[in-house]
Amino acid sequence: MSEELEATFSTLVMSIGSSAAISMGLSPDPSTGKIEKNKSVARFNIDLLKVLESKTSGNLSEEETNLLKNLISDLQLRFVQPD
Repeated sequence: MSEELEATFSTLVMSIGSSAAISMGLSPDPSTGKIEKNKSVARFNIDLLKVLESKTSGNLSEEETNLLKNLISDLQLRFVQPD
């Protein structure tokens, strides 16, 4: 039996974050199983998260705010690490 996913803000944030991580080569692409790097796509996904942070400021729960802030910080740190 397949589990139905719930469309939540946290799911959206984690989906974009996963795309960024895959684009940085931190995990394999689920469709190919290969690890490939595409820094421009990774940067785009991080920028999307920053737009969400800006546009939702003051409208999120504390848990959602912390998730978004921590994910952005983690991805930015990993983005600037040497290959």
